[in-house]
Amino acid sequence: MKFHVVTYGCQMNVRDSEAVSALLMRQGYERAEGEADAEIIVVNTCSVRGKAEAKALGKLGLLVADSRRNHPDRVIGVMGCMVQRLGAELFKKVPGLGFGVGTHAFSRLPLVLQEVFEGKMPVLDVAEDDAPEALTGHIEGALSAFVNILLGCDRRCTYCIVPYVRGREWSRPVDRVVDEVRELTTKGVCEVTLLGQSVMNYGRRNEVWPEGSTSPGGYETPFPRLLEAVDAIEGLERVRFTSGHPSGCTTELTRAMAELPSVCEHLHLPLQSGSDPILEQMRRGYTADQFRQAARALQAAVPGVALSTDIIVGFPGETAEDFERTRAFMDEIGFDNAFIFKYSPRSGTPAAEWPDDVPDEEKMRRNKVLLEDQTRRVEAINAALVGQRVNVLVEGPSLRNAARWSGRTRTNKVVVFDPVPGVERGGCVDVDVERVTATTLYGTIEGSRLNI
Repeated sequence: MKFHVVTYGCQMNVRDSEAVSALLMRQGYERAEGEADAEIIVVNTCSVRGKAEAKALGKLGLLVADSRRNHPDRVIGVMGCMVQRLGAELFKKVPGLGFGVGTHAFSRLPLVLQEVFEGKMPVLDVAEDDAPEALTGHIEGALSAFVNILLGCDRRCTYCIVPYVRGREWSRPVDRVVDEVRELTTKGVCEVTLLGQSVMNYGRRNEVWPEGSTSPGGYETPFPRLLEAVDAIEGLERVRFTSGHPSGCTTELTRAMAELPSVCEHLHLPLQSGSDPILEQMRRGYTADQFRQAARALQAAVPGVALSTDIIVGFPGETAEDFERTRAFMDEIGFDNAFIFKYSPRSGTPAAEWPDDVPDEEKMRRNKVLLEDQTRRVEAINAALVGQRVNVLVEGPSLRNAARWSGRTRTNKVVVFDPVPGVERGGCVDVDVERVTATTLYGTIEGSRLNI
């Protein structure tokens, strides 16, 4: 039977969709070209924001309605955070769903499908595992891959539903992570992103290193030691990791980023707010000055490091002064990218019990201001790269113009260039930057000419 997975949400969800797809193919299912020829459609959901849930619910409703009219034998199912949060209520919101699997049950999806085909719809599995482990497996042919190293989250930020739907932190043993990355390199993957909701907490809650093992580079804490072990894997060009936290920006972490050749000069470091009262309300575990110190330590140890971030505008109690502090702080740090969101309450979180006292129109205004600031900021950052040479991992033909190729720098910037003989997908080339926009660098490989 043919299946198709629709994904909403973060990189963790993308990784989960890849792993579930690989699992189903190992069980004899076939990956469909798209929704039209799929006999099973699975929607992987996100609960971080109400808008993400609304999109997923809307999509599920459309799929169920279309299946009833045109594909009566098609099975529509749902997986992920929204299933874990809503449970059986999901089947009331979208009648006609065949199954739902929560964040701890992905490996049991083949068993769930077996029950569905035995006529037991709807089937719900949101049980937690006694011994959690990341589901492994990847789609063939990718140059880059996500690798889960830490599941769950213990931070309990007041606005965040993740700890309630993903559970407590649990780190995978280092040998399993290294074995997975090594296997990926044998299949052509040359870049991996190590994933964890608070990735720098790797190894803090459970043992991950064999007793008596040591670090060749003298690293003592689990996460820098893991970076060192992954960096040593032959054939791996680049290593990234997300998401960071200021408390993890230790001397060892910055040393690892500076010393280990494959570790990229790029880090996603969520700020959320530049105002201390709001950070305290959010229970983020740092002040603006502590975040500043972490960012400056990274920038000093890793010249040219690109920092991206997350920002929430309109959090309960956020005043105009709080917002302006955030705005000024973002300029001070100089983020290369920022994902800016309007606050929306998530049922079950502490913040959902507080007055949502910033009007929607003011949230919209603040969101627009920060987006405009960020465009101006990144235009200036990119303009400084004109005339410089950047190393690019070649991804292949550009989506907008197949005659040109594109790739990404170690700082995660998109670069478009004319290919030359010998340039191949998966290789690394040096490109001289000639023109930039807020989103893209344009340039030439030595000996070629790009008409711009």
